[in-house]
Amino acid sequence: MKPLQTSSGDLNADRRADYAEMLYASGDPTAAAELLLGALELAPQWAMGWFRLGEMQETSGRLDLAAQAWTMSLKLDPADRQGAALKLQVIGKAPVAAAPPSAFVEALFDHYAETFDEMLVGRLDYRLPEFLEQMIRKARPGRFRLALDLGCGTGLIGERLRPIVDRLEGVDISARMLKKARAKGIYDTLTKADLQGFSRSGETPDLVTSADVLIYIGALEGLVGTVAGLLAEGGLFAFSVETLAGDGDFALQPSRRYAHSQPYVRRTLEAKGLAILGLEPTTIRQDRREPVEGLGVVAWKPHAV
Repeated sequence: MKPLQTSSGDLNADRRADYAEMLYASGDPTAAAELLLGALELAPQWAMGWFRLGEMQETSGRLDLAAQAWTMSLKLDPADRQGAALKLQVIGKAPVAAAPPSAFVEALFDHYAETFDEMLVGRLDYRLPEFLEQMIRKARPGRFRLALDLGCGTGLIGERLRPIVDRLEGVDISARMLKKARAKGIYDTLTKADLQGFSRSGETPDLVTSADVLIYIGALEGLVGTVAGLLAEGGLFAFSVETLAGDGDFALQPSRRYAHSQPYVRRTLEAKGLAILGLEPTTIRQDRREPVEGLGVVAWKPHAV
C-alpha cells in the first residue's frame, strides 16, 4: 500500500505546518488550526494535512469545522488511511458503520509495528495473551492439532499458543506486523489478509484465536460466522472484546475502536451455532492511564448430532 504523503510537497507549507504543531503542543489549538489552514492554502491536495486540521479543530471545540476538514481528507484519500470517516462518526457527523476502513487498520498497524510490543506490553500493561491462554487451557486441557490466529500482529498470543499446538498459522492485514511475527519464528505459516471477508480452505483448525482484534470490527456476525464455518467440530474460538458500558450491541468509541455488549456477543455466538464455555471480565490494557475493560471469551463448536 502506498504510504500517505507526510509532507505537503511545498516547503513553505511544511514550515507553517511545523509551526502549527508547535502551537498545538503549547496548548493553543485555535491558533494552530488557523496556521495549518494557511499551509493548506498553499498545498490544498495534502490529505494528511486536512486530517490533522480536523484534529486541531476538534480540540478547539469547533466540530463543524473539524467535520469539513475530515470530509476534505476523505475526498482526497478515498481509501481513508487516516480514518477520517471514523472521526466523523465519533463526533456524530456520520452514522456509525459496521466496520472501519480496511486501509485505516492496515496503515495504523504498519505504523506501529516497530514499537508495538514495547508500547503494548511495556507501557500499556497488556496481559491479554496470558489471560486468554489460561481460559483456553481451562476450557480444554491438552494439545491442539491446528491453531489459526486471526489478527496475529507481532505474535504476542502466538508465543503463548506455541507450546500447546502442533501447527500454528497466523493471519494479519499488516505486512509490517507479519514481518515482526516472522522474525520470532513461532508460526508455521503467515498470511496477509483482511479479516473483513476472510475465507480459508484446507484443514480445519481446532482452535481459532483473535486477541484484541474484534475492537476493529463493529458488527461481529460476519467474522463469527466465518469462524464457525472454519472450526472443526469440538473446536474452540477464543477472543476478546472491549466492554460496551451503555445500551446497544456495539458502539464506536473516541479511540476509534469498537466496544461490544455482553448480550450481543452471546446472541451472535449462539446464532452462528457456537456455545460459550467461558466468559470473563478482564482489564485488556491501559489507555491514557485508564484501564480498558473487556471480556475474554471461549466458545466451542458442538459436535453434530
